[in-house]
Amino acid sequence: MSAATAGPRRLQNVYVASEQPQQLHAFYTAALGLQLKFNDGDRWFQYGVGNTNVSLACREEAAPAVSGLVMVFEVDGFEGAQERIAAAGGQVLGVRDMGSHGAVLSLRDPEGNIVQLFRRAPPPATT
Repeated sequence: MSAATAGPRRLQNVYVASEQPQQLHAFYTAALGLQLKFNDGDRWFQYGVGNTNVSLACREEAAPAVSGLVMVFEVDGFEGAQERIAAAGGQVLGVRDMGSHGAVLSLRDPEGNIVQLFRRAPPPATT
């Protein structure tokens, strides 16, 4: 199996699509003691838990998910992913370029669950 068709490197993130992520942030920090690792205003709250991330996302950040949990798998690349997803009965929903963070390919599994593949951006070229 080539690097392009290898399975995910790791579970990169699991996030909750939320109507009120600020309120959930207050809950998870108080109730579970989660330590904030990163946030984007009141749109995204990310916590480090072990060697993965757990996050809260506003509906706009979570799109195309509208509710529930989303698993995000880190991959080396998207080459051939769209074809494999379709052949296995899934649906590719699109790719979102996040600039220096990388890119996310969103898909729907055969039961309708949203899953994302995350590809890190290549490091900046040095001269």
